Amino acid sequence: MFSVTEIATPKGILQYRTEHLTGLRCRISPERLGRNIDQTLHVPVQSEGCPFCRDAVFEVTPAFPNGKRILIGESVTFPNLYPFGEGHVVTVITKEHFVQEFSRRQIIDALHGQTKALLPGKGYASINWNFLPSAGASLLHPHMQGLSDSRPSQILERYLCASRKYRDQHGKIYWDAVCEEEKVSDRYLFGEEIVWSAHAVPVGEREVRGILPIAALEDFENYIDVLAKGILEILSLYRRLGTYAFNMSIFFDRRGNDHGFRAFCSMISRINPNPASTSDSAFMERLHLEPVIMTLPEDLGNFYKK
Repeated sequence: MFSVTEIATPKGILQYRTEHLTGLRCRISPERLGRNIDQTLHVPVQSEGCPFCRDAVFEVTPAFPNGKRILIGESVTFPNLYPFGEGHVVTVITKEHFVQEFSRRQIIDALHGQTKALLPGKGYASINWNFLPSAGASLLHPHMQGLSDSRPSQILERYLCASRKYRDQHGKIYWDAVCEEEKVSDRYLFGEEIVWSAHAVPVGEREVRGILPIAALEDFENYIDVLAKGILEILSLYRRLGTYAFNMSIFFDRRGNDHGFRAFCSMISRINPNPASTSDSAFMERLHLEPVIMTLPEDLGNFYKK
């Protein structure tokens, strides 16, 4: 499923990894962990002026064309005021302005809110989450963002095209083969219905993927509960490693398509917010689309099992 070229350096090893299906590449340099750039968590928690807090969310956020917002548990879902997609919705997850640990109920309700808002769309749906400013969150108050576009994003398009080509050439589903291989690798974390593992060719630091047995958003609701449990397990893993900020995306094929694709949830850890506002993204990650990774996926799998 992937290839590794390992180079010896004066301080250790450098790996070049390539995912055969898509051609996506990354570089892994474990020695860079010694830079210790991930500082102690520092979060400015002042909530004054926050549009997602309960005293403002129903006044300053837009409603859907029917004049309503979607309310499920604590979550509130509404159209994005500044969209960058054809269908772009926001789900405020919690009443509290800031929490470090989420309940399973909070994640489930937010995912249901996203799903309900995105289902009327006919495009390629994704459910996304930036947590904390160092992960790109423009607001500290926890919230997810859903997108539905007539054209898939670049990474999804690669997987859709490659998945169909793989099925045509091999007569089987690529994602099923990946699940079987990951279950016997050092990268495997947990799960049967949804298989979670440290992704072999990461697109971000400590990338973990959960592969679902479905393709489209229409079939997602039956798996929200078990996916929420897995998301919380990964967040617990990140906290054990000392990081709190993260990005998450769940990718779906469009309704009625048959690419031999499986929906998947991708999560990466990000550097903790700190007074220096240090970022862990530089030109290799953002411009070359070839992320420089510090953690070996196999080490992450072994750490989880300890």
